[in-house]
Amino acid sequence: MAILTIRHYPDPVLQQVAQPVTEIDETIKTLAQDMAETMYAAPGVGLAAPQVGISQRLIVLDCAPKGEPAQLITAVNPEIVSREGEQFEEEGCLSVPEYYCRIHRAQKVTVRFLDLQGQPQEMVSEGFQAVAFQHEIDHLDGLLFVDHLSSLKKGMFRKKYVKIMKQQEQQL
Repeated sequence: MAILTIRHYPDPVLQQVAQPVTEIDETIKTLAQDMAETMYAAPGVGLAAPQVGISQRLIVLDCAPKGEPAQLITAVNPEIVSREGEQFEEEGCLSVPEYYCRIHRAQKVTVRFLDLQGQPQEMVSEGFQAVAFQHEIDHLDGLLFVDHLSSLKKGMFRKKYVKIMKQQEQQL
């Protein structure tokens, strides 16, 4: 297993629509393991393959509360088939370090995907886990959470993010 390099905004791979996984082979299984290890090490609650430079429709997430056993979900070719309700919670992203903002998302989602054995799964998620699924599936569609902001707030984000990146460079 390996820790992969997480790509940061404005890396072009983060803006591409990821390709469907056509075969769940050892390469995909190893990628999923490496992504999970990378997510836990970051630390984060979710990671999509484009965030590690691989434009494939694969995500990992684990929304277990701190101190509780891991609840890793690996989803191949995930898609949201229904959305209900609304929530407005603060989000962050491993690809947009040090930046957080509140985003409108569905309160409840139903997600269909394949597991690593190629078996179809359907899962209903609410609250924090629903946000995580929506956030990671957005990555597969070439969207970042900041793409949900109004144009005014996007402009503010870009200015603030430039400052954040300069601070990080100075610390290296």
